[in-house]
Amino acid sequence: MYSKDKLAYEPVPLPDRFDLSDPEMLHAVQAFYDHMRRRHSVRDFSDRPVPEQVIATAVRAAGTAPSGANHQPWHFVAIADPQMKAQIRAAAEEEEQRFYAGGAGDEWLKALEPIGTGVDKPHLTVAPWLIVIFAQRYGVTDAGDRYKHYYVPESVGIATGMLITALHQAGLCCLTHTPNPMKFLNGLCARPDAEKPVMILAVGHPAETATVPAVAKIKKPPEQILTVYRPDEAP
Repeated sequence: MYSKDKLAYEPVPLPDRFDLSDPEMLHAVQAFYDHMRRRHSVRDFSDRPVPEQVIATAVRAAGTAPSGANHQPWHFVAIADPQMKAQIRAAAEEEEQRFYAGGAGDEWLKALEPIGTGVDKPHLTVAPWLIVIFAQRYGVTDAGDRYKHYYVPESVGIATGMLITALHQAGLCCLTHTPNPMKFLNGLCARPDAEKPVMILAVGHPAETATVPAVAKIKKPPEQILTVYRPDEAP
């Protein structure tokens, strides 16, 4: 965390250490993969309540993410208030009307056809929680001085991935939503101009009738997402 009063490097012993054998490592990572491959993005949510403590703890997990210069350039706003959720849905659907009316372009709309998306966004009001993720473009000291944040998109992206993982660990589903423009969220959520809203996560339990697009189950095989150079095999 940035502080003008604490700019010197001060190493401390590694507070947590894991010493697994090779078989234990493989077992652990395989178990994690098996768990994560059961994660699904859904658009059909139940209105079953989710305790605030679950959401808060998932956000705390996201807050442990690495970040440029450890500036932690993110802020999460968790919304359960029905009126706020309705305002977000109305604004998002207004933008989606323009998007699907041609603003997106034919190629983009064609790419979305197998996903089955459309103008209506009922998940924004049915899901018990919306989490709005803000990226802090710069920081402000207690004295009101600005200071630069580094690798903001990368840092916020990592934290968001960890948040989605934490929510899945809690047995919840979520759906990423990126209406554009989203500037209205600053005013609605009382966030400063230094912060840019980058994503909304609808969070909750899946409805009994929830479905996922068949295409969403098609993942690239390992050979398409991984390249390995072993010793003496550099190109």
